[in-house]
Amino acid sequence: MKTALIVIDMQQGSFTSATPRYDADGLVKRLNRLADAVRSADGAVVFVQQDGPQGDPHHPDLPGWKLLPDLDVRAGDANIRKKSCDAFLNTGLEELLRSRGIERLIITGCATDYCVDSTVRSALARSYATIVPKDGHTTANRPHLPAEKIIEHHNAIWAHFMAPAGPALVCPCSAVPLS
Repeated sequence: MKTALIVIDMQQGSFTSATPRYDADGLVKRLNRLADAVRSADGAVVFVQQDGPQGDPHHPDLPGWKLLPDLDVRAGDANIRKKSCDAFLNTGLEELLRSRGIERLIITGCATDYCVDSTVRSALARSYATIVPKDGHTTANRPHLPAEKIIEHHNAIWAHFMAPAGPALVCPCSAVPLS
């Protein structure tokens, strides 16, 4: 089964001292190792970036739009731009995946409770076999809940989500199956 690693919104504008993300440095290291493994298994790596409106730190003309400098981005990797939380909505993501014969997605990135969650649900609704590494996404503390609990909650939801292709497989980055 051909696989794509989807890396969502790992942009400089989301990782500032004013917007700290849970285990950001560890996440980048795990995503780089996972991207290497996916490339070695002849899979695709897709970086998704939020195009924010004027005044937003993710506006394409601002430094915050750029991917984190420690991410291992290579020439053969794909880039998708989006304007909503769902990486499929009004983007070329599904067309790209279909053109490459991708049947299984590994969904990672930022933010667990917004763009990652929306994209996981959208992938499951489209019948993609979906893997969510439980240590492959992050978010910030919210006024009502700390980041660790948000991540834990979403991992539990995705592992039991009713969808055409079944729930997502939730496992550590180090245990993601690529064959």
